[in-house]
Amino acid sequence: MRSLALLTAKKHPRPSVFMCALVLSTALFVGACGLLPEEIDMTSDWSASRLYTEAKSAFTDNNWEEALKYYQKLESRYPYGRYAQQAQMEVAYAHWKNGDEAAALADCDRFIKLHPNHPNVDYMYYLKGLITFNGDLGYMGYLNSQDQTERDPKSSQESFDTLRELVTRFPDSKYTPDAQLRMSYLVNMLAAHEIHVARYYLKRGAYLAAANRSQYAIQHYPNTPVQEEAAYILVVAYDKLGLEDLRADAERVMRLNFPDSVYYTQGLDPKKSWWKLF
Repeated sequence: MRSLALLTAKKHPRPSVFMCALVLSTALFVGACGLLPEEIDMTSDWSASRLYTEAKSAFTDNNWEEALKYYQKLESRYPYGRYAQQAQMEVAYAHWKNGDEAAALADCDRFIKLHPNHPNVDYMYYLKGLITFNGDLGYMGYLNSQDQTERDPKSSQESFDTLRELVTRFPDSKYTPDAQLRMSYLVNMLAAHEIHVARYYLKRGAYLAAANRSQYAIQHYPNTPVQEEAAYILVVAYDKLGLEDLRADAERVMRLNFPDSVYYTQGLDPKKSWWKLF
């Protein structure tokens, strides 16, 4: 029995003083992690003015993440001051430049809803229009390479609608002239999209769909460069469908409006990329 007790004691030795000290120090270290200096918010006692100054400094340096950090602290701690309203405008721009378009649009909508009579609310409409202006390509994206049939025109339509609201509500805004230029550009892009889809359908024998797209472009975008091509596609589509009366009417209208059209002699040139020229 004595030998059995000695054997059991050897299998389960008592913990040494060193091991106890190690376990205790580890527990104390883990518990203290939450009190490390880097976890302390050094801005906790900053005034609204100082938070805004730091945010603006980062904003000016294009350090968008740093700027957003200070703006968000400012809004949460001083939500009703004059600095907070200015921060709400600038945070929208910072989100946009930082690549978060969804957050930027949400910021614009929130500001417009909360401050509809703010003297600078026209800027928020303008900024919202810029964010959705050819959102996934940028201004030069259309002019360089992408075929319009490959692009969803939703962002262009949203941008146009926002800029139109700006021009309608704030005709004397300093942002209105540029908004009008962008609206003209967007109308041309939306019209180009319709005609390239119509051309796509025509090539694949979907003549009714091609005719409908061309008709839509003619009716909704009457003063755009696509009118000539839209009229020609309409003539061809009606001809392929065997709708002789409609074809005759469409050709009569086309010859009346475009008597010297190049489409009479060259047809639809697949290498022609006129949308890249305006």
